[in-house]
Amino acid sequence: MDFDVRNSINVETKSDLDVIYLFGHYRFSLARSTPPDWFKSPFTQKKINTGSSEWWQIPDFSLNVGDIKQIWELSRFDWLLKLAQQASTGDKVSSGKLELWLQNWIHNNPPYQGVNWKCGQEASIRVLHLITAAHILDNLDNAEQGLVDLIQVHLQRIAPTLSYAMAQDNNHGTSEAAAMYAGGLFLKNNGVKQGKDWALLGKKWLENRAKKLIENDGSFSQYSVNYHRLMLDTLCLSELVRAWFGDTKFSDSFHHKARAATFWLSALVDPESGDVPNIGANDGARLIPLTHSDYRDYRSSVLLASTVFFQAIPSQLADSPSTNFAILQWFDLERPAKCFDIPHHNLFDDGGYALLANAKARAVIRYPRFKFRAGQNDLLHVDFWLGQENLLRDAGSYSYNCEEPWQSYFPSVVAHNSIQFDTREQMPRVGRFLLGAWPDAKFVELNKSNKKSVSFVAAYCDAWSGQHKRQVMLGESLLTITDTVSGFDKIAVARYRLNPQRAWAIKGSEISDGEHLIRVSADVPIVSVRLVSGWESRYYFKKTTVPVLEVELHQEGSLTMEYFWAL
Repeated sequence: MDFDVRNSINVETKSDLDVIYLFGHYRFSLARSTPPDWFKSPFTQKKINTGSSEWWQIPDFSLNVGDIKQIWELSRFDWLLKLAQQASTGDKVSSGKLELWLQNWIHNNPPYQGVNWKCGQEASIRVLHLITAAHILDNLDNAEQGLVDLIQVHLQRIAPTLSYAMAQDNNHGTSEAAAMYAGGLFLKNNGVKQGKDWALLGKKWLENRAKKLIENDGSFSQYSVNYHRLMLDTLCLSELVRAWFGDTKFSDSFHHKARAATFWLSALVDPESGDVPNIGANDGARLIPLTHSDYRDYRSSVLLASTVFFQAIPSQLADSPSTNFAILQWFDLERPAKCFDIPHHNLFDDGGYALLANAKARAVIRYPRFKFRAGQNDLLHVDFWLGQENLLRDAGSYSYNCEEPWQSYFPSVVAHNSIQFDTREQMPRVGRFLLGAWPDAKFVELNKSNKKSVSFVAAYCDAWSGQHKRQVMLGESLLTITDTVSGFDKIAVARYRLNPQRAWAIKGSEISDGEHLIRVSADVPIVSVRLVSGWESRYYFKKTTVPVLEVELHQEGSLTMEYFWAL
């Protein structure tokens, strides 16, 4: 399922105006004379053939192309935003291409027929991109009838399955509610009577989703950093559309939750690179790709959300490159003069995240606080960063529908910095996107009493009576992880997924690259210390190898890993 790496992202060409990046990394040129094939994977070149089948007759996973998101990606209309940006500068070639490609898509995707109509969320993303492009082109009022008809057709697809989207308790609900709201306001403003009712319905569900799916501490129901961005971008766009059309304000509760979600994401973003821990499912979604920044650069989303909901920006992003602030210009927003601070240490206990930080380093710990569906066996995972370098890292998602072993590998405990008991998972899989037997963390404590270090502790017991207690201590030049394990039958394996850019070498119970040193010790015999090859997916549908340090115990006891970075 992998593709030629020559197509992967080249940082030196990110500002190329004739390029979009599918899933954030696959270079797709817009400088082509003909529209793309909307039913052929740009990755594998396989083509789907659903003919004139109604969308509800098309299966979810038994299609010949594998992961259907390969096909859907171009039909999310990222290219529409790029061409609209160019056309707004007077580029007639881009304007003509925008019209040609859009008409070609409409011709080849008759309403409700074929795979590109199958998912309500995909239709919703198209609606939000169509309206964003109309704003960029100053075409929200007195829009051409073709655009009005296209958005109306999309809302007629989304509305009948809206209750299904809400039942998912995830980004499907926020995306589809936003499309109904934004699309409804657009239609109402352009003379379609039903637009008013659709806008009211969308607004009701946006309020409902914000209240239910965003915790008071800002954590989101999907326990995913990238899906958090997608949700937050969706709320931002909804508030912007509301202002464009002069609709009544959202409730105080909605704004409270939006501000909490903004603060949460602000706390996890590295100010130097914009990168974030690769925690949780990540399908490559990026709702507002209006800047030339990399897909993994979250700063533009944080700057937009903080401007919209705080009228201020995080102080650590005040010196962010102008590239990231450019997103404000596309929405006619001024850069706020005020800033707000993000504390070094944060405990987002509603969602199960702890953040420890000092002037140079930070650690993020994921612990179980499940109110919604658990999808990753990442209990007590630790993500560790020194500046913008991710030293201990998560694996990501790769693909939601692929061949084994990858289908099982990426959501498994093997793909996280945690401990595995007896070769089993921390939680049993009961569905493609669902795990069962959710534990709840005990003994959760964040201790900031020592000025030179900060520590965090949490523990859980799994369904088989396996118990894992983890203490993480961050000092000036040392990260210490101490694990106390019991209740397993034969084997406990701790894994630490390392930075692949470093030349690690192992000697006894130590591993080093000459600059950084990792030392392991235990109060029981260590059976094995080994360096193996693992996998990670920082961009959806792309996987690369990473070195993984594995430490194996056969007895209950305590294991300590020390990571020194100032040798």
